[in-house]
Amino acid sequence: MANNEEVIEELKKIVKQKGLKYTEQREIVLDILINAEDHLSAEEVYNQIKEKHPDSNIGIATVYRALGFLEEVDLIASIAFGTEGKKYESNAKSHHDHLICTNCGKIVEFIDDEIEKRQEKIAKKNKFKITSHSMQLYGVCGDCQEKSK
Repeated sequence: MANNEEVIEELKKIVKQKGLKYTEQREIVLDILINAEDHLSAEEVYNQIKEKHPDSNIGIATVYRALGFLEEVDLIASIAFGTEGKKYESNAKSHHDHLICTNCGKIVEFIDDEIEKRQEKIAKKNKFKITSHSMQLYGVCGDCQEKSK
């Protein structure tokens, strides 16, 4: 698991390699996600920027462009929520999978060594070398199940 400065340095390196201009806006968006407790939508990232960086003058369109770029270069990951769009998280966290409530949108992160071992076994059996993966299980959380009773 990388620290914040290492992730920001990685962003600077990627931007330089691609011959692009380094922008503070991308750094601010990445910093918000590195420090986020939860998975955030673009609007939630934008609202946190307004709160934590009021002088930055970053618009919502810039947030969307920065999120797209950061996901493209693999510094952040997203989970799609159909019509509700995407929620984002930093890739600086250690690997984990997700349980996602289709009713309220709650996301629970989990790690299961048995699942990881089975994936490796299945890949090996099929002569695959896994380079990355993400697993998302969709269902209804306990709170929503209680409310529907």
